[in-house]
Amino acid sequence: MGQRDQEFAGLAEPLRAEILGHCYRMLGSAADAEDAVQETYLRAWRAYDRFEGRSSFRVWLHQIAANACLRAVEQRGRRAMPSGLGAPDGAWDDQPLVVAPEVRWIQPLPVDPADVVGLREHVRLAFVAALQHLPARQRAVLILRDVAGLRAEEVADALGTTTIAVNSSLRRARAQLARRAPAPDDLGEPDDPRRLALLDRYVAAFRHADIGLLTAVLREDVTLEMPPHATWFAGRGAVAGFLGAHVLGRFRAAPLPAGRPSANGQPTFVFSSDVDRDDQAHALHVLDVTTTGVAGIHVFLQPELFAPFGLTASR
Repeated sequence: MGQRDQEFAGLAEPLRAEILGHCYRMLGSAADAEDAVQETYLRAWRAYDRFEGRSSFRVWLHQIAANACLRAVEQRGRRAMPSGLGAPDGAWDDQPLVVAPEVRWIQPLPVDPADVVGLREHVRLAFVAALQHLPARQRAVLILRDVAGLRAEEVADALGTTTIAVNSSLRRARAQLARRAPAPDDLGEPDDPRRLALLDRYVAAFRHADIGLLTAVLREDVTLEMPPHATWFAGRGAVAGFLGAHVLGRFRAAPLPAGRPSANGQPTFVFSSDVDRDDQAHALHVLDVTTTGVAGIHVFLQPELFAPFGLTASR
C-alpha cells in the first residue's frame, strides 16, 4: 500500500461505521447501505488527490455519501414498513396478507453492542421508517444537518443548491418527521432496571404461554408489524389477540447471545420452535421498549436477514 493509500485509509476507515449509519438512514436497508458505502469510498479514493481541505475530511465524505444514496434512491425507490402502507387490521383471527413482491421492506441494521448508546436514537426503526416518507432530497438535508451536523452551506454545496433552499427543506422535513415519529421521552437507558424487568416478563410470557403476562407488558398503544406480511395491528387488544392465537405456545423468545449485534440498537430476540437451538430462528423480533411498556413489536420473517445476527432459519 502506497503512502497515498495509507493516508486515505487512516482518514476514512475510522469513519466507516458513521457513514454506514448515514447510508442506512437514507436507504432503510443494511445491504443497500453497504453498497452505498462501497460507492462512497471508491469515489472518495478516486477523488482524494483533488481534496483541497476546504472542509474536514469527515464533511467531505458525508457529502459524497449523500449523493451516492440519492442515486440509489432514484434507482431503487423507497422502502416501507407495513404501518406505512395502510390502516391497521381489526380482525386478528384472519391470516396475514402478503403484498406484491415489488414492495421493498425496511430491513434491520446489525449494531455492535458497544455502539448502542450512541446510535440508538438515530437508527431506531421508527425513526428510519419515518425518514422513508420524506422526499429523498429532504431526507438527505435532514440527515446531513440534524444527524451528521453539517452546516447549511456545507449541505448546499453537497446538493448543488442554496442555503435558503436547505433551510426551507429542513423546516419541512422536521415538521413531517415530528408528525410521523415523535421523539419518545421515556426510552430509558439500556440497563434501566424497569426496562430490563419488562424484557424479562416479555420473554417469560412466551416461555409459559401466559397471555395475561404478555398483555400486562404491552402499552395500550402498542403496534405489531410482520414484514413481508402487509397486515399489522394497533392497540393492546388486537396485538395480544393475534399473538395469543398464532404465536403463544408455538414459539419461544430468547435474547440474542451476549456479544451479538442487536437490530438497530433495540432489544432483539430470536423466536424459535426448537427449545434446544437458540441460533435457529423462525423470526427476529425487535422491540420498541419504554419504561412504561412495550410500544412496538417488529417481527422480521425473512430468513435472509438472520445471518448477520448469527442465526440460521429453523427447519
